[in-house]
Amino acid sequence: MPRRSPNSLKDDKKTSIKSSFNALVYIPRFFKEIWRVNKSLFILSAFCRLIGALLPVVILWIGKLIIDEIILQISLDVPDYNSLWTYVAVEFALIILSDLISRAISLTDGLLGDEYSITTSITIIKKTNQINISLLEDSEFYDKLERARTQTNGRVGLMSNVLGQAQSAISIATLVAGLIYFEPYLIILLVLSIIPSFINEVRFSQQQYSLARSWTSERRELDYLRFIGANDKTAKEIKLFGLTDFVVNRFKNLSEEYYQLNKKLAIKRSALGFLFNVLGSMSYYGAYVFIIYRVLSGSITLGELTFLSGSFNRLMRNLQDFFSKFTRISESALYLKDYFDFIDISIVSKVKEDIPLPKKITKGFEIKDVRFAYPNSELEILKGITFNLKAGEKLAFVGQNGAGKTTLIKLLLRFYEPTSGEILLDGININRFNMAEYQEYFGVIFQDFFRYEFTVKENIAIGNINELDNQNKIENAAELSLANEVVSELKHGYNQQLGKRFANGQELSGGQWQKVALARAYMKNAEVMILDEPTSALDARAESEVFERFIGLTEGKTSIIISHRFSTVRQADRILVLEHGKALEIGTHEELIKNQALYAELFTLQAEGYQ
Repeated sequence: MPRRSPNSLKDDKKTSIKSSFNALVYIPRFFKEIWRVNKSLFILSAFCRLIGALLPVVILWIGKLIIDEIILQISLDVPDYNSLWTYVAVEFALIILSDLISRAISLTDGLLGDEYSITTSITIIKKTNQINISLLEDSEFYDKLERARTQTNGRVGLMSNVLGQAQSAISIATLVAGLIYFEPYLIILLVLSIIPSFINEVRFSQQQYSLARSWTSERRELDYLRFIGANDKTAKEIKLFGLTDFVVNRFKNLSEEYYQLNKKLAIKRSALGFLFNVLGSMSYYGAYVFIIYRVLSGSITLGELTFLSGSFNRLMRNLQDFFSKFTRISESALYLKDYFDFIDISIVSKVKEDIPLPKKITKGFEIKDVRFAYPNSELEILKGITFNLKAGEKLAFVGQNGAGKTTLIKLLLRFYEPTSGEILLDGININRFNMAEYQEYFGVIFQDFFRYEFTVKENIAIGNINELDNQNKIENAAELSLANEVVSELKHGYNQQLGKRFANGQELSGGQWQKVALARAYMKNAEVMILDEPTSALDARAESEVFERFIGLTEGKTSIIISHRFSTVRQADRILVLEHGKALEIGTHEELIKNQALYAELFTLQAEGYQ
């Protein structure tokens, strides 16, 4: 992977301060989502923040009354402390209330944040399911998905910051009103103490986002290196091939680049932040000296001194916090933009009509002059392939690695669309069918099937998850795929947790995993069955038995088999031989042997290997 230069903040992915502010337009939509998550919690949080915003100035005012009352009672010959103790009691109650409100805000924010996090995670999962495989396999798009997926905590923090900002705004308004009432000139000093620091924070938060965004793919690589460097699935090869130093050095070099860029930015941000903070402190003490002078001159009372100094100090801290949060909000809003950009991706179908699928295939599939190159690639994988897959026929794909076998399956499943040419089902272009209904037509097991770290029962039921509670169907599928032999060796049978990620999990061998995965194919009574190298980890005897069962059980069903073992593919009705993305020959095993072309050559080579 190419490395970035130290000036990567100047790359084309850099965002501007303007873009940081423009991203704030997503805040209203963000809160509409939160409102839909839990209206009651949202209202309770808003109410608590309103009370919390008014309490500071009220507490300061009560403090002023206490000081003035103390001075008054000292000057009296016969003091009366009833009012004084009433003020103290009120201040005590307000302090308790303030703590209660603060805890209520933390509680409601936490609960609301958790609910929103769950909702957005579900939204991302569902949206990902709607997106074409072609997009998910694009690295730039995957970066966008990664940002949307990993920024959930940031969005929850954004919610608290925005609500806190509204609370601060109310509190600031009341404190400003108090200052204006007594000493309006203090507002000028306040502005001088805050504005430079605010500009500094906005500038650096934008640069921090630019750095994080431009390094999305590199940070994914760092996560990958962490995974392969400390994982039970890779430990054997890491040890055997002595890869530890290679992985460590690659991780160290890449992380060091990012660290140096981040370090440079952090030092500069801290240094300028310190200078602007000194300016703020000078402004504060300038105001403090001014207030003391006003007391000494008799213009204001000691109580008013307490109120003004407390108000100015709290107001300055509130404003600093307000502007600091504002910069965090503008930065988080940029991440929010990534999230909405992702969920707003329109799923455009070239064909708008959704015609009904045939209940039973009568003619079969017709592949007509299909060509295909993966997005952003000029290399054609399929180069004008034409053939028929008849209804009820079992067709085997044969060819060396890279011939285009699995790519052809992806086109049949509509994971991709042909660059040119078309695929017909019973004479109708497959793009005219509803995609979800069309894909439901197939029962497929890929060579690179996923090993779900669920129970055995759940792993098998994935083939037809609506039958999760149908134990008889699950056990029948396991028997057909020979997975029942695996289950019999497990302590908890069908309820055995698989994999080592969770407690009491048990890892399976490659062949055992394949038997479990094969059972999924038998869970769905699909019109079309596809087995893409699903038995590569099985021994010859087990594979032969699996395919014999498959051939028998799919009698009358349209099926496609991909396998490198010719003892398996010869059981198919016909065999399609692919070479360099072209259909080289098609026919029965006997016909292809007589052709004395590629199939006969490969069959002879494999047969000699068993002699």
